[in-house]
Amino acid sequence: MEPATDSPGLTLRTPEGRPYLFDPGALCLELLPTGGPGLLARYEVLHEPADLAHWAARSRLPDGLDLTVGPGELADARALRDALHRLAGDRAHGRALAARDLDVVNERAAREPLAARIDVGAGVGAVRAWAPGATGDQLLSTVARDAVDLFTGPHAHRIRECGSHDCHLLFVDTSRPGRRRWCAMERCGNRSKARAHRARQARSGAGEGSEAGAGGA
Repeated sequence: MEPATDSPGLTLRTPEGRPYLFDPGALCLELLPTGGPGLLARYEVLHEPADLAHWAARSRLPDGLDLTVGPGELADARALRDALHRLAGDRAHGRALAARDLDVVNERAAREPLAARIDVGAGVGAVRAWAPGATGDQLLSTVARDAVDLFTGPHAHRIRECGSHDCHLLFVDTSRPGRRRWCAMERCGNRSKARAHRARQARSGAGEGSEAGAGGA
C-alpha cells in the first residue's frame, strides 16, 4: 500500500504493478487490504509493529499520529482485521453476522480510543490532530468504533464486495445513487467494460458469419 492522493482511500497495486486508488468508504474497511483470514493470508503486510503504524499513516485518519505499537498489539490488529473481513463479507452477501466476530469488535471498541485534539492550522484556522503518545491499542479501538458506526448506521446495507469475479475487495457504497459495483473503476470497472466490449464484438462476428453462411447456401 502507498499513500493516497488528496482523495480518501488507499493506493493499491495490481498484480502487474499498476497503481490504482481504492476507497473502501470507511476507516475500518481500509484495514482489510493488509491481509486476512484463510487464503487472504498470502496478502499479509502486517509483519512487524512498524507495519501497523505504516498503515495508520496512510489511512484516512488525520496526519500527525504519534503512534507506538507493541508486538501484542500487532497480533490484536490481525485478529480485529480478520473478524472485520468475515463480518463485512457476511453483510455483503446477506449472511448472519457471527457472534464470535462481533465479540472481537465489541471488546476492542470498549477500550480507550485515540484522543483527538485541536491544533493551530494555517492562518486563523484550526485542524484536527491527535494527542501525543498514542498506542496501538487506542488505534484499534478507534477502528472498532468506526466498525460499530458502519454496521449499525444508514450505510450498513451498502457494504459490498467488488463485482469482478476475481476481486474480493470489500467497500461501503456511500455514493448518492448507491450503484457502485467495483472496487475502483480504473481497475475492475474498466476491465469489466473491456470484457463486455470483446463479448459484443464476438457475438457480432458470429452473427455476421452466420448470415454469410446462410447467404451462400
